[in-house]
Amino acid sequence: MFTNFENMISPSQSKVCFFFDAVKVTLTNRRELKHFIEHLFRKEGKKLLSLNYVFCSDKKLLQVNQDYLKHDYYTDIITFDLSETSASIAGEIYISVDRVRDNAKQLGVSFRSELHRVIFHGALHLCGYSDKSQNEKTVMRRKEDLYLSKYL
Repeated sequence: MFTNFENMISPSQSKVCFFFDAVKVTLTNRRELKHFIEHLFRKEGKKLLSLNYVFCSDKKLLQVNQDYLKHDYYTDIITFDLSETSASIAGEIYISVDRVRDNAKQLGVSFRSELHRVIFHGALHLCGYSDKSQNEKTVMRRKEDLYLSKYL
């Protein structure tokens, strides 16, 4: 969606890239995390072409929400499926570091745990999981918990 990123890191050989739009967040073991996300897609039976994660502020994500989805509220994550076919996945995931930090405090969990939950949540959306109904939310939470337990 955006083409100008501040503090952009160079893309790697991985199909997963992380970008930081004027926010500070510690994301340790990035190479391992990228490989794990690629593994998640394989486990879900999906072929991943490319996936960009953009870590940003509440303000930036609100603007994305307003401009692209016509929603006027804060959220922790927005996932854009940019796939040209259902056979191969391409996407962009925007994560509000501010919202993740606040949610972690409210839920009584570590920022690291909540950040990874949201990272996996976006990937699961691209794999076809939804969270509109209560049943879908339950399935999504189980999948998040599964991948969190395997990664953390």
